[in-house]
Amino acid sequence: MVFGPLKIRLYGDPCLEAKSKAVKEVGPVERMLIAAMFETMIACRGVGLAAPQVGINEQIFVVDTGKEIFAAVNPKIIKSAGSDVMEEGCLSIPRVMVDVKRPKNVWVEFTDQENRQVRTQLSGLVSRVFQHEYDHLHGKLILDYLAPKDRTKIISQMKNGSYVGKVLGDDDDYKRKM
Repeated sequence: MVFGPLKIRLYGDPCLEAKSKAVKEVGPVERMLIAAMFETMIACRGVGLAAPQVGINEQIFVVDTGKEIFAAVNPKIIKSAGSDVMEEGCLSIPRVMVDVKRPKNVWVEFTDQENRQVRTQLSGLVSRVFQHEYDHLHGKLILDYLAPKDRTKIISQMKNGSYVGKVLGDDDDYKRKM
């Protein structure tokens, strides 16, 4: 069984709002899914991709910041420290960029695609990407970080086609900004 490039689910798809289920074991099917998710993420010029974004509500996501590359299964954030605000985009919400306040450093644990337990501290871009994808596994999107008034306005504009935000991928350097 080969998955190939996968279709990215867009804002409004119920899969994006659902909480994902834990994975019992990383076997051949999960490894094929992870490979297809990496392929899809790279084709879309992303730095992270969560399984709900491709219609699968399981606790799996992939990350490729250019420096750190890994798959995380059943991830947990154990603790966090510091905070900063950075503009984030999302493959499931094209053209929308949102300032999101997140911890600078996170201590995490997860299972990798070889069923090894990983426990590590993340900082910088990889910390932010991990947290963004972790949010997806809990049905949370970058729009949820907006003030209710701003969120309602952007969603309304997205629905009627009048939203004129930044088009993701226009910058050569987009992958470094997330």
